Amino acid sequence: MNVQSTPEVSAHSTSPSGAPKRVLVLGGTGFVGQSFCEQWTRAMPGGGTLLVPTRRLSHAQAIRHLPGVVPVQADVHDPQALLRLVQGCDAVINLVAILQGSPEAFEHAHVALPTKLAQACTQAGVARVVHVSALGVSAQAPSNYLRSKAAGEAALQGLGSALTILRPSVIFGARDRFLNTFAQLQALAPFVPLAGSSATFQPVWVEDVAQALVHSLLQPGQTPAVLECAGPAVFTLADLVRLAGQWSGHPRPIIPLPGALATLQALAMEAMPGEPLMSRDNLASMKVPNVASGTLPGLDAIGITPASLQAVGPSYLSPGQGCARLDALRTRAGRR
Repeated sequence: MNVQSTPEVSAHSTSPSGAPKRVLVLGGTGFVGQSFCEQWTRAMPGGGTLLVPTRRLSHAQAIRHLPGVVPVQADVHDPQALLRLVQGCDAVINLVAILQGSPEAFEHAHVALPTKLAQACTQAGVARVVHVSALGVSAQAPSNYLRSKAAGEAALQGLGSALTILRPSVIFGARDRFLNTFAQLQALAPFVPLAGSSATFQPVWVEDVAQALVHSLLQPGQTPAVLECAGPAVFTLADLVRLAGQWSGHPRPIIPLPGALATLQALAMEAMPGEPLMSRDNLASMKVPNVASGTLPGLDAIGITPASLQAVGPSYLSPGQGCARLDALRTRAGRR
């Protein structure tokens, strides 16, 4: 698929402050991408363009009204289309990721695309690339997800000082598919049989991740090469499911599943239509603590005090709440 309706602007123009004027956002129609686009347009009022490619323009309904956001229909996995997209851009953000899929699907999204992106950015002379990876990535990790994420980071290393990598823990927020899913599940089920109940996470608010992305573009010299994005507290998966039930008004008993039963549950979910709630690869990922290493800079290194799950979660999970209260929530958190 060819790029459609890409606006013409002068190559590599920047504002007087040095902020990038033209930014390509891969994955910009997703959960994190929407929050970033909203924060960026507030940080850059009246200036700059966010170019957001998408397979279908209808996927960009939530952001296309934002000033300076230009959705374009394109296949970012096509090397020639990707090169046309990056040409004239001052910076690129890569948010493309999948949680479920075959080894080939993980390779396609997490390794092949960053490889093509590195080549395109080198050829086009892009000055800044921010890539969102994940905590716990390693070439020796037990899951396809974590190994492919590590390989994607490696594919971009040739960009040198132009590259910043963000490694978030599980991301929560009003539009998340994590806590919301567990809340909805408990509204329907009398109890929750839970695989990986003891797995640990350090959840981070989507608005804090979006703010880190904005900082990475506006203050590249003050942003570490690798930044861990994690919240202030560690929870087990059982803790998170329990809180989702409590805050949504229908707590249910949680029944931890041992290894063999957990694998059977994941296998059964993989056989169901649609994206599974949990897969065997997810179980393998959860063998690695999804928490900050303590050896790499965190959000505090760029002046962000991460919001706590307890401060934010009830505001969108409580009965009658949700995305409609997002602006009020941001105001209370000091994000405006």
